[in-house]
Amino acid sequence: MKHFNSRLLPFYISIAVVLGVLVGSFYGRHFSGSRVSFINTSSNKLSDLLHIINERYVDTVNMGDLVEKALPKILQELDPHSTYVSAKDVEASMQDLKGSFSGVGIQFTIYEDTVRVVRVIEGGPSEGVGLRAGDRIVKIDGKHYVGKEVTNDETMKRLKGAANSTVTLGIKRNEEKALINIKIMRGDVPVKSIDTAYMIDNQTGYIRINTWGDNTYPEFLAGLASLNSNGMSQLIIDLRGNLGGYLQAAVQVANEFLPHNRLIVYHEGRRFPRENYKCDGRGAYQSLPLVVLVDETSASASEIFAGAMQDNDRATIIGRRTFGKGLVQVPIEFRDGSMLRLTTARYYTPSGRCLQKPFTPGEEEAYEADLLERAVSGEYFNPDSIKTSGEQYKTRLGRIVYGGGGIVPDYFVARDTLGLTTYYKDVFLDGTMYRFAYWYVDQNRGELQKKKSITAIVQYLKKKNIVEKFAAYADRHGNKRRNLQIKTSHQLLERNLIGLILNDLLNVQASVEYTNTTDPFIIKSREIFEGGKSFPAKPTSRPSTDKKKRRVAK
Repeated sequence: MKHFNSRLLPFYISIAVVLGVLVGSFYGRHFSGSRVSFINTSSNKLSDLLHIINERYVDTVNMGDLVEKALPKILQELDPHSTYVSAKDVEASMQDLKGSFSGVGIQFTIYEDTVRVVRVIEGGPSEGVGLRAGDRIVKIDGKHYVGKEVTNDETMKRLKGAANSTVTLGIKRNEEKALINIKIMRGDVPVKSIDTAYMIDNQTGYIRINTWGDNTYPEFLAGLASLNSNGMSQLIIDLRGNLGGYLQAAVQVANEFLPHNRLIVYHEGRRFPRENYKCDGRGAYQSLPLVVLVDETSASASEIFAGAMQDNDRATIIGRRTFGKGLVQVPIEFRDGSMLRLTTARYYTPSGRCLQKPFTPGEEEAYEADLLERAVSGEYFNPDSIKTSGEQYKTRLGRIVYGGGGIVPDYFVARDTLGLTTYYKDVFLDGTMYRFAYWYVDQNRGELQKKKSITAIVQYLKKKNIVEKFAAYADRHGNKRRNLQIKTSHQLLERNLIGLILNDLLNVQASVEYTNTTDPFIIKSREIFEGGKSFPAKPTSRPSTDKKKRRVAK
């Protein structure tokens, strides 16, 4: 989501580019040979420039490529979120939001130049045809597919395809000597926006929303129904790492928790009048105690949801300051299938605050460096280092909140650096931990599958001293042992290695259930529930005499 700045570059310049494309430059057609003696106005410069280059440049120019490269550079001068997506990338960019794509329905990894099946996706085309976790794909449609040519992009290109088309995979299985050929008819592969919903204890439900897509709301309702049937009386919604998605999905989920006619969010822009999104009063969970978890990678629609809960004093927000994206993008499709996502408005929380952090048009690198600057300034470790614009607003109960740079949580949780060493950073960043997890599951799948619960698997792995096994593996693969650092990082290594193994062996939820047992965000959430503080209280202190403009949520 983004906002259009009319002072920087008029919208009609973008239209001029499109017109230049449509009249011939994009397809490499020639204009009439009439001489361009002058250029009338700035609005014609771009289309005229393309015309002149096409007609007179010393060498032949691929005008399509030139336009493809020029469009992103123009948009960079507007704001950090107006973007151009090429035709070949549109489908991939929309995949997570649309809720499905056409393919075979597996999760895979590439290990030792071979595609290995990590998981067969439930509800996908491969589920009932005999493909198993641990299978090696060595042929695709009769052609050998191993070695240096094997990449993630190439593998996805070969496995994806039109619905109802077929692909034959040549499979090597550990216990089988002969090659197994499995024919799969491609079809819809579900992409879930909610991968985890379970009961942390007898009272506390937990739901993690990874993105806000077409299927988020029905998935959310299904998750709540399951938790309700298991006795849920309080809920944690985890939005950490959720970069956003569709505004409507966030509005639908927020509607479940707020009373009739409460404002959730509104947006407006230069050419777009204010539009309010309010609750219809039909939400089934208006009195359910609620905690929302956020961090610096919670953005856009996640901030809309968190802002609606905070400004309406409906939930307690726990974590770190969110990303700060308060701009609305509208998708505009071109004839060739490519897409422009243009900022047309800003969105505002119920108290009237825009959460967009400051930016300078054209300085994309500086904007992207913001999260690193937060680390350098100490913001991830000390709430006193949090920067805000200074603009103060009030929630419905009169609590002070801030605009101009994301959601500042009600309770701060510092980034955990206990046990962090250069050894841990090395083996994490170069992927050694991920490769080990796959290798270990592949080598011990039969034994691990005998365990009847997550707890039993965890106990087994700890008894086997999984950290020592990892250190030996890492040493064999180029990360020399550093015994003192391994000892310092032991608890951190053990926690994350077991989490990765559970993910590869079972699913994401199993991994999250385990890591949540020691997660400081979850621990703080349970403290809030136990103290009866999930519904924010009206401030008891005397109102500030600061004369800065304040608005109150309505």
